[in-house]
Amino acid sequence: MTKPNLTCVAAIAGAHGIHGNLKVKSFTADPMAFASYGPLLDEHGKHLFTPKNARPVSRFFSLAVVEKNTREQIEAMKSTKLYVPRDALPAEEEGEFYYSDLIGLDVINQDDEAVGTVHAVHEFGAGDTLEIKPLTGPSFYHPFTKHHTPTVDMAAKRIVILQEEADEARGDGYKPDASDSDKTDVDAPQIDQVSED
Repeated sequence: MTKPNLTCVAAIAGAHGIHGNLKVKSFTADPMAFASYGPLLDEHGKHLFTPKNARPVSRFFSLAVVEKNTREQIEAMKSTKLYVPRDALPAEEEGEFYYSDLIGLDVINQDDEAVGTVHAVHEFGAGDTLEIKPLTGPSFYHPFTKHHTPTVDMAAKRIVILQEEADEARGDGYKPDASDSDKTDVDAPQIDQVSED
């Protein structure tokens, strides 16, 4: 059986109130959008909840759902990730990508040498940053801009980075070692659209 093409949009942080509402952490660029893509599913595509409405509460959202749940049932589902079908999300504009689509892409340098894979994408406030797991050594951060990351080829499932920039980010004279292939697949919970500006 093939795994459904799903994207994680939120996670249950606990119960909110006594009426069966969920306390939810959103992973979407527009934080309220997680409740607008239709039914929320588990990682296998099984229907969990049908959103009625969401309202912000501190750093989370209180989500009212159609299904009747007790506080105890919801608390037992704490940390459960909530998914929607990938095709329920809006199409990206040219030059924009969902974080989740970048995770796992191969990373090569401008000389077509393997560097590693994209382990995660972060937004630290100064712009989007790729966390790259190299073929050897510890992960490092790389700016996700057109200058530092000139090519994103979704069809070939690879990203081209400027090696000098990667060496500077690592703080050493790193050179990729093609004999080691420590690739990591990660199910990232972030689906923000990012652009290479």
